[in-house]
Amino acid sequence: MAAYASILLLAALCIGTAYSLQCYTCSLQSSNSNCQTATNCASGEIQCETIVGSASAGGYSATVITKSCSSSCTPSTYGTSGASASTSCCSTDLCNTSGAISIKSTYSAIFLVLGTIAMLFSSSLL
Repeated sequence: MAAYASILLLAALCIGTAYSLQCYTCSLQSSNSNCQTATNCASGEIQCETIVGSASAGGYSATVITKSCSSSCTPSTYGTSGASASTSCCSTDLCNTSGAISIKSTYSAIFLVLGTIAMLFSSSLL
């Protein structure tokens, strides 16, 4: 009976260590649609990282997206006139779907402002 318990315990430990995080990965792509390759991360890589860089000059603009597994990821945003870069991090399977994570939160702010403006105009029309 103790042998069966030992085997079950060993099997449970092996199953628990077999799990690895999955992230979308790509390198230096100009479009998020080219960054949808699911990859099993190595042990120790506990976060998905997305880096988006963009620059514009003389009427031309370019965006570069890199997604990867990371053992240490720090969210950040940098910007100068004509160029910007942002790093976003997440820690669930395939959580780095979007190449423009910062835009998601901007949508709610835009709708909030538009809703407030609509309320002000509808109040003044009554």
